[in-house]
Amino acid sequence: MTTPNPRTSADPSRRVAGPPTKHQLALMIWLAVFPTLTVLNLTLADWLGTLAPVLRTFVLATIAVPIVIYGVMPQLHRLRTRILSRSADR
Repeated sequence: MTTPNPRTSADPSRRVAGPPTKHQLALMIWLAVFPTLTVLNLTLADWLGTLAPVLRTFVLATIAVPIVIYGVMPQLHRLRTRILSRSADR
């Protein structure tokens, strides 16, 4: 008896999206990083403006990386999977 794989669909004719290509991943990262950094820069502009450029970059990266990795990228991966599964159904 085999254990069902939670990543596969109950319908064997339905394909599960594989990992993103390098180009897809690059686009997803850009879509996650650019808006996150823009919002952080606008939100923290007054405070960040008083910091030296290296320290400002360190603060932004320290805040942005967890937001992107744990918040935005999982959503983009789910969105990509939905888009690919819809196009496979056609």
